[in-house]
Amino acid sequence: MSIFEDTAPRASRHQPLRVAVLGCSGSIGTQTLDVCRQHADKVQVVALSVHGSTKALVAAAREFGVSHVAVSDERHAHDAILGELPQGCVLHTGPEGVVALGELPEVDCVVSAVVGAAGIRAGLASLSAGKVLAYANKESIVVGGDLLMPLVAPGQLIPVDSEHSAIYQCLVGERGSEVAKIWLTCSGGPFYGMSREELAHMTAADALAHPTWNMGQKITIDSASLMNKGLEVLEAHHLFEVGVDDVRVLVQRQSRIHSMVEFVDGSVKAQFGPSDMRIPIQYALSYPNRWSAPCTPVDWCQEPALTLGEADEDAFGCLALAREAGRVGGTLPCAMNAANEVANEAFRLNQCGFLDIERIVREVMEQTSVERVESLQQLEDCDALARSRAREVLLEVSA
Repeated sequence: MSIFEDTAPRASRHQPLRVAVLGCSGSIGTQTLDVCRQHADKVQVVALSVHGSTKALVAAAREFGVSHVAVSDERHAHDAILGELPQGCVLHTGPEGVVALGELPEVDCVVSAVVGAAGIRAGLASLSAGKVLAYANKESIVVGGDLLMPLVAPGQLIPVDSEHSAIYQCLVGERGSEVAKIWLTCSGGPFYGMSREELAHMTAADALAHPTWNMGQKITIDSASLMNKGLEVLEAHHLFEVGVDDVRVLVQRQSRIHSMVEFVDGSVKAQFGPSDMRIPIQYALSYPNRWSAPCTPVDWCQEPALTLGEADEDAFGCLALAREAGRVGGTLPCAMNAANEVANEAFRLNQCGFLDIERIVREVMEQTSVERVESLQQLEDCDALARSRAREVLLEVSA
């Protein structure tokens, strides 16, 4: 089902919008709270979750006066600081506690900023409960798109990724049948233009020096390897019902063009703007309306020239692997994503080299017996097996 052919949401939007922020202590979560802070007359934060950052959770819960919180890591479920939660605030624990927040009757919109494949269960629960899902968890769609997308009514699922928000905005009021191509833009990351020989010597510190975006460490490493862009290709494939090979990756170093849509008549619509994640976050909360800017707008008369280039899928093989996983479909994207999460973490911990990320993902994909996606349990089993295989390959790499 298309997510953009209606311009008005079908899911209920209370005034003010009552929001649950899952993963409120991370990069997207903290920027979401900043948007809520700036538009306190339009948004009411009623629920928050963290994995283990209980100090940040309590601070936000007290600031916004929330009625429900969740701590997914049960090792932190009894942290002393939780005794400082607002009076009457209900504490939920474990992964099921995060899911429960998305089902609360007093929640209209769930912002899912949970990192990795862990957000799928919360996304399924939120959509099934009829909530608006503003999600920054691309892995949910990459891994579980076959399960999530049939649940979505137009206007119910709003992407928070800057690129997919841009595509969404370009498609409002358009017909999906008239889309010829999606141009998915990409900063190119810190290693743009490097050869594989140069990439072999890059460290985690090098990879974390992103030229334009302020993101969490996992996503920043994925941006350096272009795996992040590969995941976004598959995300666009699911969200906008286009073929994997109809999504072209376009390097836009200044990160001012956030993506473009080309139509069958040759016309192209693009969304331009500052490199600030609060804009797509805010659009997901305000849709179908627009609120005052959360950051300083760009003075286009003072901007340097914008440049365009092509992503090098030979040098950055993770992008090519993601495309292959998307073409095959089934459980292969799940295995690919799980292997990448293991390899990404290992690289951050200096347990493997930069190009080993690609090697680990490729070998796990080659070992995967692909099945049609039928259940969440099946995906969780596939994820666990792929992680186990990735760790075995990692041992070979580091030996």
